[in-house]
Parts: sequence; C-alpha cells; structure tokens
Amino acid sequence: MATIEIYTKAFCGYCARAKALLDRKGAVYREIDVTMDRAGQEAMVARANGGRTVPQIFIDDRHVGGSDDLAALEAKGELDALLKAD
Repeated sequence: MATIEIYTKAFCGYCARAKALLDRKGAVYREIDVTMDRAGQEAMVARANGGRTVPQIFIDDRHVGGSDDLAALEAKGELDALLKAD
C-alpha cells in the first residue's frame, strides 16, 4: 500500500470529502491536523509548493493537491494505481 498523508483543518468540508473518498477506497492515511499548528501549516505550505488551502494530499511523497484533484484522479481511473503503489 502507498503511504498517504493528508493535511487538514477542523470543520473543513473539502477535507471531509477527501477523507471519505480515501475511506471508501480502504486506504490507510496519516492525517495531519494543522488547525492550531502554525509550524505544521508552514511545513505543509513548503511541502505543497506554496499551497495554503486544505486539504493538501500526498501519496508516496507525490503532491496530489486538494480534494478536487483527488476526485479528478478517481474520475480518470488513476487513483487506484496510486493507492496500490509500493
């Protein structure tokens, strides 16, 4: 299984949507809540090449983007291959 990390904030509908898609896929992910974590948020922005919105999703250290980007991968039939990568 791929290593998945998702940066989130409390009460974020887009975060909930992304996590629900990953849950439906049976994916195991590490959630990094940056709601009150300034250092964590700064690390997320640096890692996401300036991306400040949440969620920011990484699969095997590849920056996927946000919730809409994750859904687009699913719509194109490309998400399953990424999730199963070693």
